[in-house]
Amino acid sequence: MGSCSPFHTPLGIGLVYVNERGICRVELPPSADSGGFTVGSQLSRRASRLLERYFNGERIEFALPCDLSGLPPFRQRILRLAAEIGYGTVLSYGDLAQQAGCPAAARAVGGAMAANPIPIIIPCHRVVAASGWLTGYSAPGGLIMKRYLLSMERVDFRGDSNKVKIDCFAQKLFIKK
Repeated sequence: MGSCSPFHTPLGIGLVYVNERGICRVELPPSADSGGFTVGSQLSRRASRLLERYFNGERIEFALPCDLSGLPPFRQRILRLAAEIGYGTVLSYGDLAQQAGCPAAARAVGGAMAANPIPIIIPCHRVVAASGWLTGYSAPGGLIMKRYLLSMERVDFRGDSNKVKIDCFAQKLFIKK
């Protein structure tokens, strides 16, 4: 069992779900079934307030406990690395694969991003193709939502295209040697 709290955005209402291990799901828009979650806990209310501030344009770095225990270890590792991508910066799928010590696993990184149950808090929208093109965003709204989120963070795009300027890429990689 767990709890959930609503958050309000310019796009509508979302829900953040929490269990005994941490945040386990974020939905925007919420599904019709809350799956036995009760309303509000300290952590779900805190997360919902941070999400509202984020959607109001504040620079928020989410430092909240997240429960990824339902995912395979590789995906957990990738999502934990993605959680470290700073506000307003992007990394490529290949960058994350390299950080994870698996430089040939860019596609598997894409699979981990698509399986992210905690979007925004774990910012999978900040992961783009090596060329800078926006690719795959499985949350409702798809690439339009991904571009919206990155634009909100003031990531610079090349004109009207869905390609970020290369100078928006994070300059610091956390590659373990």
